[in-house]
Amino acid sequence: MAVLAKIRQRSALLIGVIALALFAFIIQDLFTRGTFGESSKDVGSIDGKDISFEDFRVKVSNVEKSGQGITSTQAANKVWDQEVSIALLTAQFDKLGLRVGEKHLLEVLKTDPNIGKNPMFLNAAGMFDIAKFKEYFRANPEAAQFITEKEKEAALNAKFQIYNTLVKSGLYTTASEGKLKYEMETNKVNFAYVGALYSSIKDSEVKISDSEIIDYMKKNEKKFKADATREIQYVLVEDKPSKEDEGDIKTKITSLLNGRVEYNAKTGKNDTLQGFRNTTNIAEFVNSNSDVPYDSTYIAKNSLPAVDADKLFSLAPGQIYGPYVFGRYYAISKSLGFKSGVNAKASHILIAYEGSQTPNAKEKRTKEDAKAKAEEILAQVNANPDSFMMLAFTSSDDSSAQQGGDLGYFGPNQMVKPFNDFVFNNPVGKVGLVETPFGFHIIKVTDKQDGIRLATIAQKIEPSEATSDKIFTLATKFEMEAGEKDFNATAKQLGLKVAPPVTVKAMDESLGPLQNQRSIVRWAFDKETNEGDVKRFEIANVGHVIAQYKSENKSGLISVTLARPYVEPILKNLKKAEILKAKLTGSNLDAIAKNAGVKVQQATNVTLDNPVLPGGVGQEPKVVGNAFALAANKVSAPIEGNTGVYVVKNINTVKAPALANHAEYVAKVKAQSASDASRILPALKNNAKIEDNRLQFNY
Repeated sequence: MAVLAKIRQRSALLIGVIALALFAFIIQDLFTRGTFGESSKDVGSIDGKDISFEDFRVKVSNVEKSGQGITSTQAANKVWDQEVSIALLTAQFDKLGLRVGEKHLLEVLKTDPNIGKNPMFLNAAGMFDIAKFKEYFRANPEAAQFITEKEKEAALNAKFQIYNTLVKSGLYTTASEGKLKYEMETNKVNFAYVGALYSSIKDSEVKISDSEIIDYMKKNEKKFKADATREIQYVLVEDKPSKEDEGDIKTKITSLLNGRVEYNAKTGKNDTLQGFRNTTNIAEFVNSNSDVPYDSTYIAKNSLPAVDADKLFSLAPGQIYGPYVFGRYYAISKSLGFKSGVNAKASHILIAYEGSQTPNAKEKRTKEDAKAKAEEILAQVNANPDSFMMLAFTSSDDSSAQQGGDLGYFGPNQMVKPFNDFVFNNPVGKVGLVETPFGFHIIKVTDKQDGIRLATIAQKIEPSEATSDKIFTLATKFEMEAGEKDFNATAKQLGLKVAPPVTVKAMDESLGPLQNQRSIVRWAFDKETNEGDVKRFEIANVGHVIAQYKSENKSGLISVTLARPYVEPILKNLKKAEILKAKLTGSNLDAIAKNAGVKVQQATNVTLDNPVLPGGVGQEPKVVGNAFALAANKVSAPIEGNTGVYVVKNINTVKAPALANHAEYVAKVKAQSASDASRILPALKNNAKIEDNRLQFNY
């Protein structure tokens, strides 16, 4: 009590100290994070052109609200990519002095269905009327902002069309390239060769260090260029139920089967409570005891839990099955009876007409014409039932035409009423004609499913409070000890598994197999986080992630961890090549083969266009190229190929007859390079000076 009294006496002082500490913390945070510091007011810049944070924020917010179902980070990344692309392309448009006239602008605007197909802007013939379009916006000044934004977008699109056309026009193929293509396809070489494969040396015999991988990346910088990254390793301590928890839930749900006696404090008597077997109010009983609400619908067999479907579907009315595991639940189910035809499957052929609700009909027709055509198709189907699928392919105005009219299974009232009534009131195999707001349907009922109604009590298999406390204690203990000791050794000591290191960029969201873990990535890039720091993150419905910021990569190259799977085989093959070259010695091809312990192989009619060695070796362009370069009967030096080291002997080279015109081959090369224009934007990004400050604004 004395201690409590002292605390009360000093409470005002304590509150003051806490307030001062909080104030100091906030002030320090403001300075360190840039509110009063030197942080940029812009979210970034492209070649010196700043991107305002406020404009960026509004655009990100609009993307988030657009109903695309993306996260705020994904929205920020999408807007950033758009801003970079627009800034780089706009600079190119300005350099070229590209301008867009009103006519071109209107053509682009008309491609927007809200403008080009809007009834307000169409004339009596259903064509876009420029006068109506202009008059509307003159008469409605409040809509001016909308069309202004649309015009900006249209101007950019129009300029890009011009720019793209200019780039494509600048791409051409010469007659010499066509001639080379012809010779590569038709010149042939026959040669003998000796091949010592890299696979003949075990990978374990050749070691590659991190420094060797880094040196290789530096020599091939463009291939391995990357943004600054952080490497994070982590331990996942899952908050999952123990075997005891599962047993307790199973026991609890089993106890609901039979009635029980319970003392009533109000009446002073024992009450007999009904169990699941004999309750008279099944819906109330389920809702009172289940984590999943009562469902009164009939369920087809294929919608039941796969493992237990046969037993559940064969239950007699009133019979109970369980407990059984369904996903993350323990469940018991009671049959409430069967019903036939709960789901139906049907195919249809839709014949639309002008005024019906079907968009993109294959042809325009009046209602009378549509009805006549539908009746004609119905007669064909009745005469030849097997023709239904083909008639749907060729005649139906519905998207289901691609599936032969098949609509799959559906329940009652999922289709418009006339369609629904025909399908559910007729037997399997029945074909008929009905009219709906979409047009005339020739319908064939192809199947029906019976269903069972089940009352199911399902209780989630969750960790108990005691289990969650143990998991939390373990995660916290690891966090504290790993921060002071070796991360991997501590994990091993506590029986935990360290996940493979994950390399992340500043605007990444996922952490390896863990999905959206933006908070962990942001922590790793926080300037207050140092290499070796450890922090625990609580992940809802998963458990605890204890992460360690392992290292930073400022080199502008991808990390060694990411590069190793690609670079290591290359470097190993280079080392293996030196070992194999030492074996490929001798005065002739037979002697070389003998020293290498292999046989002399033959390659016939090989071309540069398809430089494949026989026997499943695969593409070896350097080997085939060397064979072409040799004079007849000459033997090459060892050649380092894709799959091994080779020595070749040219037997003869057969040159194709000269052609006066190589137009056919010019066209081939031109077709192969048609997509070259798409490389413009990546090239502009690669050469641009881009500053990305999004992290300062907590994206």
